[in-house]
Amino acid sequence: MNMQTYQIDINAPREKVWETLWGEETYPQWTRPFSEGSRAVTDWRKGSRVLFLDAKGEGMVSRIEENIPNEFMSIEHLGTIMGGVEDTTSPEVQQWNGAHENYRLEEIDGGTRVRIEMEIDDKSEYAEMFAGMWPKALEALKGIAEKN
Repeated sequence: MNMQTYQIDINAPREKVWETLWGEETYPQWTRPFSEGSRAVTDWRKGSRVLFLDAKGEGMVSRIEENIPNEFMSIEHLGTIMGGVEDTTSPEVQQWNGAHENYRLEEIDGGTRVRIEMEIDDKSEYAEMFAGMWPKALEALKGIAEKN
């Protein structure tokens, strides 16, 4: 696995950006570039399970590995959910099971730098897809956090 890194500077305090990242209403807005109707089913607490779902109820099964409010969130991806069935053991899932997605917020000049680190196989079909989606999602995050 390799690490893809994306970042953006947002003219809003870390607390506001954190709320925008994980808020029940704002999460689906900034993650729209990944999937229309996306949502996260979780309480965002360390150790909690997360279902990242699309409008059809399909997506990923993950776990909150670390949550330091307004600073750092680490999410460990465990499997998929398709047609209501969770898969954490198939050979396809095992190729990336345990991969992490980390969110770091750093205070800069009255604003916030958001850095996303995502473990991914650079040769996978998803690497290029995420490389196109993350910048769009971060621009959406910036727009929402700066507007509200």
